[in-house]
Amino acid sequence: MKRSTPLSQRSRDMLVEYELMPGDVALAHHGERLKTLLGSCVAVILTDPRRTVGAMCHIVHSSRPNSANLHNTAYGSCAMDDMFHRLRRVGLTPSMCQAYAYGGGNMFPQMMTTDNVGLRNARWVTDFLAAHNIQLVEHSLGGAHYRKVAWTVGAQEPELIMTPIEMEQ
Repeated sequence: MKRSTPLSQRSRDMLVEYELMPGDVALAHHGERLKTLLGSCVAVILTDPRRTVGAMCHIVHSSRPNSANLHNTAYGSCAMDDMFHRLRRVGLTPSMCQAYAYGGGNMFPQMMTTDNVGLRNARWVTDFLAAHNIQLVEHSLGGAHYRKVAWTVGAQEPELIMTPIEMEQ
């Protein structure tokens, strides 16, 4: 994860930004920014209803990790566990959070017309959130798109830019 930090810790006017790469998890406070770029991966944002804290993860695999990857946050279950732990450390109960989910695109629509990695990732995330009674307030999942997601923790909704995947003719 790339983190841009202020040159001077005394300056509170500078933006703290977390750029998540595949498998990253981050927690941010009001005014800090989370962002990522997605293809078949899925990003989940969890925030308290007052929008004072937000966490984001970038899930690569919806499958169960093998014994060598039990703490690898590229796997959905590990990423969500890590995110839950971070939220609890700042006093938030994950089931009281609101969720946003983005990504799960079909990166090879000309080859994969029914089942694909992106669809499996998206389905896993929505099932996981439902099983943990977490309200999914907004989502943009599936389709043949890349997505850029960015959110500054606060009252505004996350920003989403979708770019269609160019199909070979």
